Amino acid sequence: MSKLQAASNITDAASLRAAREVAYDEFRKTQAVGKLTKQLTKMSDQILAHLWSNSGIKNEAALIAVGGYGRNALFPSSDIDILILLPEDEKQAIALSKQVEQFIASCWDVGLEIGSSVRNIAECISESDQDVTVRTSLLEARFLCGKKTLFKDFAKAFEAAMDPKAFFQAKQAEQIQRHYKYQNTPYSLEPNCKESPGGLRDLQVISWVSKAALLGDTFKDLHEAGLVTQRELTELNRNQRFLETLRANLHLLAKRRQDVLAFDLQAPLAASMGIKEESSRVASEAIMRRYYWAAKAVTQLNDVLLQNIEAILFPQESKTTHPIPGEGNEYFIERQGVLDITDPQLFQKHPEQILRTFLVFAQTSNVKSLSATIFHLMNRSSVLGRYLPAFRKIVGQMQHDLFHIYTVDQHILMVLRNVRRFMVVEHTHEFPFCSSLIAHFEKPWLLVIAALFHDIAKGRGGDHSQLGKADMRKFAKEHGLDKKDTELLVWLVAEHLNMSQTAQKQDITDPDVVKAFAKKMGDERHLTALYLLTVADVRGTSPKVWNAWKGKLLEDLYRATLRVLGGAKPDASSELAQHQEESKAKLRLYGINDDAYEDLWKQLDVAFFLRQDSSDIAWLTRHLFNKVNSEQPIVRARLSPIGEGLQVAVYVKDQEDLFARICAYFERHGFSIWDARIHTTRHGYALDSFQISGSNLVDEGGSYRDIIQLVEFELTAALTNSEPLPTPSMGRLSRQSRTFPIQPRVHMVPDERGRYYTLALSASDRTGLLYTISRVLAKHQVSIHTARINTLGERVEDVLLLDAANLGKNPKLQIQLETELLEALGA
Repeated sequence: MSKLQAASNITDAASLRAAREVAYDEFRKTQAVGKLTKQLTKMSDQILAHLWSNSGIKNEAALIAVGGYGRNALFPSSDIDILILLPEDEKQAIALSKQVEQFIASCWDVGLEIGSSVRNIAECISESDQDVTVRTSLLEARFLCGKKTLFKDFAKAFEAAMDPKAFFQAKQAEQIQRHYKYQNTPYSLEPNCKESPGGLRDLQVISWVSKAALLGDTFKDLHEAGLVTQRELTELNRNQRFLETLRANLHLLAKRRQDVLAFDLQAPLAASMGIKEESSRVASEAIMRRYYWAAKAVTQLNDVLLQNIEAILFPQESKTTHPIPGEGNEYFIERQGVLDITDPQLFQKHPEQILRTFLVFAQTSNVKSLSATIFHLMNRSSVLGRYLPAFRKIVGQMQHDLFHIYTVDQHILMVLRNVRRFMVVEHTHEFPFCSSLIAHFEKPWLLVIAALFHDIAKGRGGDHSQLGKADMRKFAKEHGLDKKDTELLVWLVAEHLNMSQTAQKQDITDPDVVKAFAKKMGDERHLTALYLLTVADVRGTSPKVWNAWKGKLLEDLYRATLRVLGGAKPDASSELAQHQEESKAKLRLYGINDDAYEDLWKQLDVAFFLRQDSSDIAWLTRHLFNKVNSEQPIVRARLSPIGEGLQVAVYVKDQEDLFARICAYFERHGFSIWDARIHTTRHGYALDSFQISGSNLVDEGGSYRDIIQLVEFELTAALTNSEPLPTPSMGRLSRQSRTFPIQPRVHMVPDERGRYYTLALSASDRTGLLYTISRVLAKHQVSIHTARINTLGERVEDVLLLDAANLGKNPKLQIQLETELLEALGA
């Protein structure tokens, strides 16, 4: 039997599989996606007709293709959506129930993944009225076999019940919600080629609302109706073909329904589509850049066409216009909530009005847009990239650092959004300190410009912070900014990473660290500007990267630096006295006298009081002042004062594997450690505190109080237990980390006094990693003095301060530790 015959005689599972493989092989060679989807549709039509014939239903009911199957657009792993349309006579419908069940079962038996519904006409109309998804699916109904007159009755009833205006508004609302789910951007690093903004669904929305409005079934119909220009028609068809080709290849590569352009599929996808580059990374960047440009075009076309269709559906409203008040706004009007121009040739005659359009848009409160900010709109329309050539270079540029989840241009737009939210009264509750600072900052628009340029030089090779200075200086000169403002902007672009690196990688309770940082800042204006830009920047990378603990570190560094810039010298003794006095005041509120905790405080060194907030000191003192020499471990937990997660304190006689044992407990219960502060008292007790978070902090039906009690009880038991440390679970790396692995790094150096060693670690994040590290240190009896935990998306950069007692005595131990840690990080 020839391949052609195999593909045209589909009656069972084997012949269906064979026919599909023939079609897949042909598609892999030709990439003709239109032919593939039609072939898959035809195969399903044939076998369904065969199964229907064998079911005994015959012409007593009708079999109808709906949804994507109804429009002849089946992909390799698409559901095959069918409607079995029953007669209105209830007795007749009941009599068919057994045959219908057997027919549905036979579909699954031959390998058809169907989505089936069984209804009569009245039920179809009723469900359609209640659910726009059902209405959309039925809009694309196509007769397959059975009683054709029944299908015609359905089509007539459905058309009569369709309200094009209501359908348009429902689909528009649905699209807004869908776009919001995907952060209103096509520029995520792993977009969904079907559902994300600019994906296939946006093209389908155009087809659905035009079909409901009886404007045509195809883009060609819209062109003939005058709604689409020839160029737009070409763009629509080309981008639809590209997105459909992507989706078909994704399904074949994943061997299942896969619409997300996952990192590990991007390079194979590029190869499937004939994009050959020197490396998998370059290939993935090439295919994704093509995707982003296509998605951007689809987003623009979707906006334009929906507005055109809306004008037809709501003609009276579209004819009503209102002038835009204000000097220089005579070229603009408001039409149905949309900004419009009075002369179609305006931009050809007066190109400068292109930029003014966005200014008028921003200043006119009664016009609507689906964009989050004006900059988003300028980027979507390609105006921003045309105005700033440097920005155009980073549109759609990938970032493989495992903590950004957006392309470079989209990250910049997110940072701009964050800066703007600091200025908007309705958002002051989000970051009140930032909102307060920016309200008193002279020329806050400078921060917007700094945000726009801070990453604009990425991807050029070299240090983007330094390369961006030239772009910033050029912009400032061309736009007539004065010397003082230009200096601030150039400095912000050059230093935009400084504050986050200092806060997250250095000990900001060390007066020398704060003094050095203050020297770089120079004055309060520079410090405040950098702080605001840093908060906006870190928040604009990924929801995983920002957390309350990082926010506290940045704010603590800002306040400490501000004191130095104000003339206060970083004096350890004055800081010590201040923290102690504030702690005493809080303890008096609980009725605890100063002499009650004298014995405890005598055992605590200066470092403890400098590294803790007064509220933390008071909390720990309140629970430990009468248990200074406790023989049993003491564990206390509370809701973290920073607003997220828990703070957990452990007080117990020190032991070599203590840190590892605590980490083992947190790992076993799925908690993440944000921060660890390790202290050893003068009389040999460990006083450690941890900031933890985890998806299981509050289970359904539970409460924080229950979790706190559980942690206190279970961790106490774990510390009382003297059994050997458990084997690490070695959690799996994320998909991103497997695709773009980080070379593990271990760097260990002694401090100037030889008392401690600083251990810096960098690796891909995974569950149990900190426990794995601590277990290696415990094995060699190396104690941890402090731990700074820094998780950046899928990457960790931890800094541990190790006691030099054993390391100093045994020089070979450092090499052995580094070797074993590298093995553990890379396992």
